[in-house]
Amino acid sequence: MGVIEGSRADVSFIAGVLVDKFQWHLPLYRQHQRLIEAGFKLSRQWLTQLVRQGAQLLEPIYDAQLESIRASRVIAMDETPIKAGRAGPGKLKAGYFWPVYGEQARCASVLRLTQHACVKQLLGDTLQDGAVLLSDGYAAYSRYAQATGVTHAQCWSHTRRGFFEALGAEPPAADQALKMIGKLYEVEADICERALSGESKRLHRLEHAKPLVEKFFAWVDEQLARTGLLPSNALTKALVYARERKAQLTVFLGDEQVPMDTNHLERALRPIPMGRRNWLFCWSEVGAKHAGIVQSLIATCRLHGIEPYTYFVDVLQRVGQHPAARGAELTPRLWKQHFAEHPLRSDLHGSAR
Repeated sequence: MGVIEGSRADVSFIAGVLVDKFQWHLPLYRQHQRLIEAGFKLSRQWLTQLVRQGAQLLEPIYDAQLESIRASRVIAMDETPIKAGRAGPGKLKAGYFWPVYGEQARCASVLRLTQHACVKQLLGDTLQDGAVLLSDGYAAYSRYAQATGVTHAQCWSHTRRGFFEALGAEPPAADQALKMIGKLYEVEADICERALSGESKRLHRLEHAKPLVEKFFAWVDEQLARTGLLPSNALTKALVYARERKAQLTVFLGDEQVPMDTNHLERALRPIPMGRRNWLFCWSEVGAKHAGIVQSLIATCRLHGIEPYTYFVDVLQRVGQHPAARGAELTPRLWKQHFAEHPLRSDLHGSAR
């Protein structure tokens, strides 16, 4: 079925190119070589055009997914650098991909490119009442929280990382910090094993995790009061990082919906370094935008146990005829509920058997 007007590409071919490039990190020049060797006559420029046109078709779904995240009460956010857009001969502009996760019924993940640390560009000027933003210690998140009044929670995994890096400089103290933080994660593991939720989860954290958090920050104050620790010392940096974020690191104790860390976003970021040579160095912001659209939907498909190829074959056919007001139904989370049992196939599907 032709989903791009005037194109000779079947929907299954477009979906296959997108999945090969962004899920399996197979560059277009290799896809082109493989197709040529198989006897097809096509140009690499045509494959590039298909990727762009396919991403443009998927963009309304991507936008609907971002809106569902903005409507969530607990939003987690992270960032990873990317080179995109020419800054001069042989140079590329620095930008960021921002994965965002929202607890709107189920999780979703969006990657968005910006040239600057602009959290507001993604989340908007306001979030719903009682919203919580979970992030690392990057100052852009703190500025957004202060400007909007949203509750800001921060990630224990990033705090732990500082002490891990301090093991070489101050082994006994850094190891002690890691063990104390490890005890907190044992409480979370116990919550998971008991399948606690709601008020039971909150009370369990208050009973078991809160005393550990209080002990940890008392220890941090004691360590910083020691003489002989230089400001440049790795342990000093880790201690200061933790103490300055005490309020944000304790938000999870009183809110059972707030995770301890952003590790789920770290997992969403993994395809970016994995595909670094394939698509990370996008020659234009437009190219990076299209990479973000496709990667966002693939990442969310993985979170929901959906096979990306089947999903793309279906939604590329539906998106042009689906009512715009119900665009959210084509996001992976809702698509799984409405269409996954009987997905649309390519016209070539039956003949391939």
